[in-house]
Amino acid sequence: MEKVVLKAEKRDVIGKQVNALRRSGKLPAVIYGRHVEPVSILLDAHAAGLVLAKLSSSSLVVIDLDGKQYPTLVRERQRNFIKGNLTHIDFLAVDLTEKIRASVRVELVGVSAAVKDYNAVLIKGPQSVEVECLPTDLPERITVDMAALTQVGSVIHVSDIVLADNVHMLTNGNEMIAIATAPKVDGVEVAAAGAAETAAPEISVDRGKKEEEAKK
Repeated sequence: MEKVVLKAEKRDVIGKQVNALRRSGKLPAVIYGRHVEPVSILLDAHAAGLVLAKLSSSSLVVIDLDGKQYPTLVRERQRNFIKGNLTHIDFLAVDLTEKIRASVRVELVGVSAAVKDYNAVLIKGPQSVEVECLPTDLPERITVDMAALTQVGSVIHVSDIVLADNVHMLTNGNEMIAIATAPKVDGVEVAAAGAAETAAPEISVDRGKKEEEAKK
C-alpha cells in the first residue's frame, strides 16, 4: 500500500473565523487519539480533497505537522450540504505497534451466474465488516467475487471471506454478504403459465365429449 502523506500546519483560529480560512483554500481538521493530545490543524483544501477522495476509512494517512508525523485514520468527513466539498476532517492518531479495530468496506466484484443466467435478484448485506489488526496491516477494502453465486438461493456469508493471517475478522461469520434470490414476479408468471397449460387439455377433452354426444 502506497504511503499517503498530507502536510499540515497548526491552527489557532476557531469559531466563525474558520470560515475565512476555508474561503482562502484551507481545510480545518483535528488530530486526536489515545496517546495524543487533540491538536487543531489546517490542510490545503485542494490537495487534501484530491487525496482523500481516493481513500477509504481504513486507509492509513500520515499527517506531517511541523516535521512530526502522525499515522492516522480518517474518522469523520464533514461536507458542505449544498456544494458537497469537505469542510472539516477528524483524524484518529494510531500507534503502529498496537492492534486496532476498524471497519473495512466490502466491495462486490465479478458476475453472478444466478443473476445472469437465471434472472435471480441480488440482495446485498452489510457494506462493511469489522476487523482487528495492526494499522499497517489494515486492508483498504475487501473484495468479494459474485461468481460464487452460481444458482438461485446461493449465499455468501462473512465466514466465506478469506483474510490475511495477520487480520482477524470480528463481524459474525453468519452474517450475509450477498444472496441470489428468485424473482417473485417471474415466479408468479411461471406458475400462471403452468396452470394454463394444465387446464387447456381438460377443456379440449370436455368439448370433444359434448361433440360426440351431440352426434348421437
